[in-house]
Amino acid sequence: MTTTQLSDRPTMSVAEAAAVLGLHRDAAYDAVRRGDLPSIRIGRKILIPTAKLASMLGLPYASEEATE
Repeated sequence: MTTTQLSDRPTMSVAEAAAVLGLHRDAAYDAVRRGDLPSIRIGRKILIPTAKLASMLGLPYASEEATE
């Protein structure tokens, strides 16, 4: 996933975030459980906010509102 793809959606799955971070999926779920990786839980679904992930990585994140 590239930085352009990071800004395409407001959230991503834990597996997608793991791929961005170069982690195994289980390690990413452990990071969510510890609070090391920002997450939003909706029912049983866990989502990672892409803006917060990009900020953690020091990557630019352009939301749709900022580009219009």
